[in-house]
Amino acid sequence: MASATARHILVRNKKLAQKIKEELLDGDIIFEKAAKKYSKCPTGKRKGFLGSFFKGDMVKEFDEVVFTKKTPLNKVVGPIKTEFGYHLIEVLARN
Repeated sequence: MASATARHILVRNKKLAQKIKEELLDGDIIFEKAAKKYSKCPTGKRKGFLGSFFKGDMVKEFDEVVFTKKTPLNKVVGPIKTEFGYHLIEVLARN
């Protein structure tokens, strides 16, 4: 069964997600600090770290991004819309 390790930042709106992504890409803030500062998910306290999980453990839209080979490892992707809000996702490992 496919598994992955990832971290994410979850916010309520797309505009904020895009702003955070720009800050990350510009080097204005690092992922861990952005997760602690912005994420509305409890994982924000753990710097956005989700740990390892299996395909099917997360909502469909999240899984589709994490488990596709098109998504590069160690690069921030998103914003990805789910029922919870907008995610910026970084896949750390996948097998």
